[in-house]
Order: sequence, then C-alpha cells, then structure tokens
Amino acid sequence: MKFILDTHILLAVVGLRLHSQSPKIAKLLTHSDNQLYASVASLWEIAIKTRLGKLNPGMSLGLLPPALQAFGIGIVPITRAHALVSVVPLPPTKDPFDRMLLVQCQIEGCLLVTVDGALRNHPLTAQI
Repeated sequence: MKFILDTHILLAVVGLRLHSQSPKIAKLLTHSDNQLYASVASLWEIAIKTRLGKLNPGMSLGLLPPALQAFGIGIVPITRAHALVSVVPLPPTKDPFDRMLLVQCQIEGCLLVTVDGALRNHPLTAQI
C-alpha cells in the first residue's frame, strides 16, 4: 500500500516517537510492503508554523529532507493537478494543508495516515 503521512505523524516518525505515541500506526508503517510518502505541503506547514513560533519540529528545518530519506520516506511534490483538483468527497475541515494531502492521496492512489478526528472517517484516510 502507498501512504501519505499527515504532518503530525511525519514529525512523530522523524522524532522517533511514533512507537510510543501510536503503536498501531507504527506497526502499519513498518510493514515492508508499504510505501511511505510525505507531502511538500507538510514540509511547508512545518516551516510556516516553526517560523511563527507555533511548532518545534525537534530539528533544523534543513535536516527534515535527509531525515525523511533515512527513514525511506519519499517526497510528493505539489503539482498543477494537485493545486486545481478538489478532493471528493469534501472533508469537514477547511484546513488547506489537510485538503492538499487528501487531493494528493486521491490523485496518487494513496491513503492518508492520520489521527486527526476531522479526517478519520474520510474514505481516503487509512482506517487504523
């Protein structure tokens, strides 16, 4: 299966906190057949919130891409199609980062890994 990691899951993985915070998700993500991805939208969200003082990612922003690579997590760019397509069905959240992640899942044939209550029941979210 192909999965895109929501921003909070991504930070838990690179911060080595996923096993203690969510053992079920950790088990899913460590299955050898699964392909894991992070969206450029998540990197952008982390950078914005870090610069505003609303988030401490636990490492320098410049270290995030090599950390993702070390964990075997690919990066999904934001394409023109991602920017112009609306996710179906619309999620209950108006958060633009969440909506972008869902659009990317829809177009790229992935499921979103999240514990966000607003996204948990969306058909493009992995049911864990």
